[in-house]
Amino acid sequence: MNDKTSTSYRYYDLVMALFVTVLLISNLLSSAKIIDLKTSLGPIALAFDAGTLVFPISYIFGDVLTEVYGYKRSRRVIWAGFGANALMGFFVWFAGAMPGEIEWQDYAGQEAYDAILGGVSGLIVASLVAYFLGEFSNSYVMAKMKIWTEGRLLWTRTIGSTLVGQAVDTAVFMLIATALGVFPPGLLLSLIVTNYIIKVGFEASLTPLTYRIINTLKALEHEDYYDRDTDFNPFKLSV
Repeated sequence: MNDKTSTSYRYYDLVMALFVTVLLISNLLSSAKIIDLKTSLGPIALAFDAGTLVFPISYIFGDVLTEVYGYKRSRRVIWAGFGANALMGFFVWFAGAMPGEIEWQDYAGQEAYDAILGGVSGLIVASLVAYFLGEFSNSYVMAKMKIWTEGRLLWTRTIGSTLVGQAVDTAVFMLIATALGVFPPGLLLSLIVTNYIIKVGFEASLTPLTYRIINTLKALEHEDYYDRDTDFNPFKLSV
């Protein structure tokens, strides 16, 4: 089913909206709090930014999009998320630069805003680069493995693409965010290792749910796309 470029899908826009929503929530939470599980993996403390609680869901949506609708339509959703992220980062910065009302300064204040949301702009820079590299890596691996496996063994694609995409995303995001002063350098290794373990483990545990969503959407949309002749250029938006 590879020539249905003009097909109107019933649930594609809904999946896109959920994907972008999860992405924005994860960036806000990442700026707001670092969670410490009060345990360690050898010398590495298991601490992670709060965005990790929801960010893995975006990769599940990424798997669903690529598996059902193909890399080309997944690429459009990735760019939609990229634009939404950039827009949020700009307005969080812009609002912070505006003068605060005097009563607000008494019960909240600019320092509180900067402490919680001030890191969002730095996070957005890190997130945009990491997101771009990680999501496209995930989608590319997913699409290629579908062809290699001839559509069989879905779990190898969902987990295999996650191992690659999350490794790229997590390492790049944490390195850039730490360099920009969002996270303390002393937590860098812990954040990378803990985030990667939690993200991959979370997605692997939800494999049965991913199977159900993918199979349901394939049946409802009458689509099961194979990217045999796809141009994988990430900067091309046409389908």
